[in-house]
Amino acid sequence: MHIELAERLKSLPPYLFARIDQMKAEALSKGVDVIDISIGDPDLPTPEHIVKAMQQAVAKPEHHKYPSYAGMISYRQAVSDWYRRRFGVSLDPEREIISLIGSKEGIGHIPLAFINPGDLVLCPSPAYPVYSIGTLFAGGEPYYMPLLEENGFFPDFDSISEEILNRAKMMFLNYPNNPTSACATHEAFGKAIEVAQRYGIIICHDNAYSEIYYDGKKPISFLEVEGAREVGIEFHSLSKTYNMTGWRIGFAAGNPEVIGGLGKIKTNIDSGVFQAIQEASIVALNSDEKVLDEIRAVYQERRDILYSGLSEMGLSAVKPEATFYLWTKVPEGSSSEDFTIRLLDRAGILCTPGNGFGDPGEGYVRFALTVSADRTREAIQRMKESLD
Repeated sequence: MHIELAERLKSLPPYLFARIDQMKAEALSKGVDVIDISIGDPDLPTPEHIVKAMQQAVAKPEHHKYPSYAGMISYRQAVSDWYRRRFGVSLDPEREIISLIGSKEGIGHIPLAFINPGDLVLCPSPAYPVYSIGTLFAGGEPYYMPLLEENGFFPDFDSISEEILNRAKMMFLNYPNNPTSACATHEAFGKAIEVAQRYGIIICHDNAYSEIYYDGKKPISFLEVEGAREVGIEFHSLSKTYNMTGWRIGFAAGNPEVIGGLGKIKTNIDSGVFQAIQEASIVALNSDEKVLDEIRAVYQERRDILYSGLSEMGLSAVKPEATFYLWTKVPEGSSSEDFTIRLLDRAGILCTPGNGFGDPGEGYVRFALTVSADRTREAIQRMKESLD
């Protein structure tokens, strides 16, 4: 019997991080001591008080049943309280917040609620691949908005034609940004909101990195900006903030009609988030800020080591104010992929080629701050020796 994939799968590019995993496996099979600073999976453990809360919650029989599709009201209330404390934004936990099985799940599913075949979705590039992949799965067409250094890695809406803007039904934004680490201002978000209002475009803002920031420079929420809730929603995840990537929990917040549309998709596709995880996540969201200060201090030390080392080698990197990524230009004459392979072959260092995030990422690589300070120093030393 011949098994044939659906056209929607045939049209997809190879998933970037699956290729990275393959490269790593091949190097490890050759006995290479790989320092993997490619993928944004924190190496730090989930804080102990959250783990203990989970251990207690998982023993409760009431959590062993199907959960609510939208999420426990106590979890959504904790999200609402967190938004008010962190951003000064008041949200209705019943109508304006929904739980997610990690923000990736919600981002991948949101186009199914609003995009019809042939509709355009404005996707940043370079960017997290799920924005365009979710669009393709819904039958929509991604329109790529280049994120260029000269524009602060924010879309230039003036360069997009009226025809495109009139066809667009949705726009993805992501600040603090992966992979460039750029942060957005109120003014920048305001421009996006103005475009969305004028052309009837839903904005979906991915805010997964808002709590990984440096030098006390707190990133803002899209929902803080006037008009944001009229045009869109914000996705958030506990993965990066509390080192909970494997727990798979997040949330979306904002416009109740958009939240409602996403909820209808989820009702038909999944059965909600395990309630014990939600209960532990309430504890996470109510954590003392000192817990996050300690996590940020670890990343800041690594950022400073890596940024200084790259600068000493003559490599131009964006010094991040947030996220745990350094978006770095490759040496003149090299492509993103060539430089990535060179580092792996000569130094056992695995980074991510920028063109894997989209064509405007060509000429860059992304380094992640997800190994210890000592391993980061070792990575710098190996790179210096391999680039001599």
